[in-house]
Amino acid sequence: MKLLLTVLTAAGALAVAAWVFDGISVGGDTRTDRLVTLLVVAVIFGAVNAVVRPVVALLSLPLYILTLGLFFVVVNALMLMLTSWLSDQVGVAFEVDGFWTAVFGGIVISLASAAIGLLLPERRG
Repeated sequence: MKLLLTVLTAAGALAVAAWVFDGISVGGDTRTDRLVTLLVVAVIFGAVNAVVRPVVALLSLPLYILTLGLFFVVVNALMLMLTSWLSDQVGVAFEVDGFWTAVFGGIVISLASAAIGLLLPERRG
């Protein structure tokens, strides 16, 4: 259940970023196609954040320290761009146009994920 909520939260945050920025596009002819695309991209985004992000964070630890954590924004942008590239490789219509769109999109995704997470009930157990 937690995995499903995580995927839905990521899909919602990606949808918000695509709505805010013209440079982030989710393909599909119908609303259902776009929803399926968002769910697939959310799974890819989650896999990238689970597998690649820890390695990148460890390797860029000096930059995190040097920039007092601001490099976190750059890593978010790179993870979003990697998600866009991987989506293209598997035939999913999700595109991020450029680095700065990815930077601001990553910020929006982080904020939207946090906001959606606050709305969801917390399960203890």
